Amino acid sequence: MSHEGKDTILRVVRNEAEQFFTMVDSDDCWEAPTGAGHWQVRDVVGHLVDTTEAYFVSFDAARSHADVDPAYGLPGMAARVDAQAQAFRDLPRTELVDRAREDFAKMMGTFEALTAEDWTDLLVPHFYMGPLPAFFYPAFQLMDYGVHSWDVRQGTGRAHGLSGEAADLLTPFMFVLWQATTSPQEGQDCEVGIRITSGPNAGDTRVTIGQDGLQYAGGPVDDITTLEFDPGSFVLTAFGRSNSGTIRGERAVADRYLNHFFRI
Repeated sequence: MSHEGKDTILRVVRNEAEQFFTMVDSDDCWEAPTGAGHWQVRDVVGHLVDTTEAYFVSFDAARSHADVDPAYGLPGMAARVDAQAQAFRDLPRTELVDRAREDFAKMMGTFEALTAEDWTDLLVPHFYMGPLPAFFYPAFQLMDYGVHSWDVRQGTGRAHGLSGEAADLLTPFMFVLWQATTSPQEGQDCEVGIRITSGPNAGDTRVTIGQDGLQYAGGPVDDITTLEFDPGSFVLTAFGRSNSGTIRGERAVADRYLNHFFRI
């Protein structure tokens, strides 16, 4: 999340995006299924166009200090992005893929121009989440191209996995994702440990869910029910793509925790 990581995350985003464009730029797969629910490959491309072009509006507003509408909120995000993605279905493949490539290049130019001060201090209004530090947006593009590349591969029916570098970089952001998509339930408070077993972000985190939402902090977890994940499994579980992880402790506690979240 620090500016020192800028070159690394932008390099990995580029790698994931180029692989994505290579996979989707074919009539043979354009209407193929994916791991993203009922979306076809063309819907994933449409979603990336819709998402990236919304980021342009956000950065323009941040730079000009323009007023923006209140954040739409995450609970309604899934339904809205579904409609937005499928709105591009009538566009020819070549036109939509070219548009996605051009949007990506423009977005990366914006990221490259971010100074060390911008990286953390420039607040950019996200359509669904409200103002966020600029460094979140390269992470969002990594989620977009990393996880949605996984979705496209999943639709082929072939065995595959998530890139190690992408999973490692996304791991810290998954706690933020969980925090933003928690649905507190009366009488269902819980505390669990999350153990990441490998990679540069390996370690233990204590997570609590109560009426005030989800809170997390690094710390020992041997005294509580713990879920163990490798980075890829952690990212795919947080995004609702798989039910992965190893439970150490009470299954009922782990089950209660894992079912506290709504999907976006």
